[in-house]
Amino acid sequence: MSEPLKCLDVLRRGRWVDLTHSFHPGIPHCPSFSPEQRTVLYDHEPRPGILGSGFLAHEYRHVGQWGTHVDPPAHFAPGLRFQDEIPVTEMILPLVVLDVHEQVEADADYCVTAADLAAWEDRNGPVPKGSFVALRTDWSHRWPSQDHMLNAGDEGVYHYPGWSLEVLTTLIEQREVTACGHETLDTDPGIVVSKGQAPLERYVLERNRYQIELLTALDHVPGFGAVIVASWPKAKNGSGFPARVFAICP
Repeated sequence: MSEPLKCLDVLRRGRWVDLTHSFHPGIPHCPSFSPEQRTVLYDHEPRPGILGSGFLAHEYRHVGQWGTHVDPPAHFAPGLRFQDEIPVTEMILPLVVLDVHEQVEADADYCVTAADLAAWEDRNGPVPKGSFVALRTDWSHRWPSQDHMLNAGDEGVYHYPGWSLEVLTTLIEQREVTACGHETLDTDPGIVVSKGQAPLERYVLERNRYQIELLTALDHVPGFGAVIVASWPKAKNGSGFPARVFAICP
């Protein structure tokens, strides 16, 4: 067997887990953005209102931050990398999963703590340099309901979990991770986003890291030992786009 085939054979022995939501009109999204519009331009059979027939072709209209998507640094940080400037070497990374889903079950506003990170490192050792760190909250189980994802209270305040500055600072400044991701609509918890603020997302992107939002199926991958593959279209000077993300587990 040739060396390339041996490499593929090793990968195929693993368990592959899709971490991506399918996107379509009406999925959960940031209230600042309009929903997707999808138009059939050509269809297999002739019918009124389309340009032609013989094949199927859609026109998609949606914001870049749609469905499971990448936020490159330029999304918040002028002068830093656009999505086409992130190299493919940053798209295949060791996957670290910080699991706080039990804490979130008890408190929808829960933010991951230094103690949570310390507990992970007690079990697995220091978070490896160059990792992708995903925050597992099981919030993706609320998909595809916009109302359940936002979880707004009586006064319109959103209640969903998020990252914390103490954990992100450790991961980025000390562990030197490459990227992070989460199941919720935002890096910041809902109570902060409800105020029109996003300090944690700004922190991540201003450190020239990228993030993936609206991940799913993190409950099907181990806390450590898997590899994540995150890719997206190479839009010139793109500020974000739907991504296809999956894990290869041992």
